[in-house]
Amino acid sequence: MRDVAIVGVGCTEFGELWDRSFRELFVEAGISAIEDANIQGGEIDALYVGNMSGGRFIEQEHLGALIADYAGLASLNIPSTRVEAACASGGLALRQGIVAVASGYHDIVIAGGAEKMTDVDVQITTDALAAAADREWEGVMGATFPGLYAMIARLHMHKYATTQEQLACVAVKNHHNGTMNPKAQFQNEISIETVLNSIMVADPLHIYDCSPITDGASAVVIAPAEIARKYTDTPIYVKASAQASGTLALHDRLDITTLDATVAAASRAYRMAKVTPGDIDFAEVHDCFTIAEICAIEDLGFVRKGEGGPASLSGMTAIGGKIPINPSGGLKACGHPVGATGVKQAVEVALQLRGEAGRRQIDGAEIGLTHNVGGSGGTAVVHIFSREK
Repeated sequence: MRDVAIVGVGCTEFGELWDRSFRELFVEAGISAIEDANIQGGEIDALYVGNMSGGRFIEQEHLGALIADYAGLASLNIPSTRVEAACASGGLALRQGIVAVASGYHDIVIAGGAEKMTDVDVQITTDALAAAADREWEGVMGATFPGLYAMIARLHMHKYATTQEQLACVAVKNHHNGTMNPKAQFQNEISIETVLNSIMVADPLHIYDCSPITDGASAVVIAPAEIARKYTDTPIYVKASAQASGTLALHDRLDITTLDATVAAASRAYRMAKVTPGDIDFAEVHDCFTIAEICAIEDLGFVRKGEGGPASLSGMTAIGGKIPINPSGGLKACGHPVGATGVKQAVEVALQLRGEAGRRQIDGAEIGLTHNVGGSGGTAVVHIFSREK
């Protein structure tokens, strides 16, 4: 297996982008990544497109070929593959690109993700997202993702005395980080009181505890590490790529406050990278709801189980804290175009490790981690990246 590096990154702004189509968003992100990597179209060997539900959101399937065609790559006849793993579609597309280069099947690969979620009624969006849960056991009973994560939050509060204020502080922190990210959907400060006084979506989760419905795209260019400096002076090396699966339905889990797939993927990633949680300088984690970030920092080993709430309230996860979490603003503030999120996380890590993250730059960042979840934990993808080979 070859060592692999990210040599270019690109990302659109995230938000309600009614004036741009799905294909336009993906191509915008892809061209930005290609230009960042200084590669030529003829050097591209393969394309992986993360997308959760193009058929529901834009009534378009066959997205791999669509993107290759619209990007002007159809004449090259390169393989272009759509990758789907619910909200982890982007992270898994990234992993497939990494595996393809590491195996030697391809040399230059673009891995990207895109979702256009705002062109349909919010009820259609909610139903499409609910398909990432167990439709037979959860969806047909009326369970939506706010409801499922509300159950996780309620049990976490019961077992560990987690408070609504601790949940709220996750949103406050991520909104603050979003004010420093020009790509973020939300760039406004909020307070704990703002969160607690906002509309209740699914008790105990208020609307400010929930990530938004978002349009956007992101892309990275992946190359063998031995030729990475041909394209960039600041390659970002992939130290680990791990994926794990868990149950779709919450009722099949021993403890719904622990995402077993996250624990397993993280364990494999740490072993692969030969690091421990204490070696990670910062992380982009899957905060689709505030409770999800609290569970994530526990399941990734940054704090012990039950300590995620107090750690978040103490400032441990803020920029400048012991382990900064979601400097991009996370899904909560940067936005969550579900097919793009996992790749956007890698874009943020690359910018941080290159020292190009602007006002949200983490001083001395050497090793970063990304954590992307599908559904309520049916899929988890964890990557570890480093400035050093």
